[in-house]
Amino acid sequence: MKTLIIAIVSCLVFITGCTNLVLKPADFGWPVESVLKVDNNGMVMEKRYSFSFNTRELFLDETSDSSGFRGKDLRLIRDNKGYYFITANNFKNVYVFYPDNGSLVMSNKIAITDSTGMTNPAFNQRPPYIELIYNTDNKLYLNNDGIFEEKTR
Repeated sequence: MKTLIIAIVSCLVFITGCTNLVLKPADFGWPVESVLKVDNNGMVMEKRYSFSFNTRELFLDETSDSSGFRGKDLRLIRDNKGYYFITANNFKNVYVFYPDNGSLVMSNKIAITDSTGMTNPAFNQRPPYIELIYNTDNKLYLNNDGIFEEKTR
């Protein structure tokens, strides 16, 4: 009986020691969007958050031109769940990414316009959503799954 109790206690200690530490709640949201200038190598860097990534594949997907990043600015914001929302002037889509092992992995590609790209897109934090304002009079509320609500001003 004594060995059974010791075995059970040992197993419980071992199992408890193997569980992941979870700190919650956690809010990963950035209060305002970042407007990032793409350099000649296709890289953007946000010094405030010590964050950088290569944009070539993003521009290739959006414009079918791997050098389409030259002279462009990206608009970037992070929601409270930790998803990154990225778009740019003349983009037709908002791209949603999550971080994974030193890279950004696309979670969703949200179609915003059909034929012409957005003009003057801007992101705002509106927890639990990301507000997208574009083409002066259009406003969308987004989450990582897509469009939550559409409004016109």
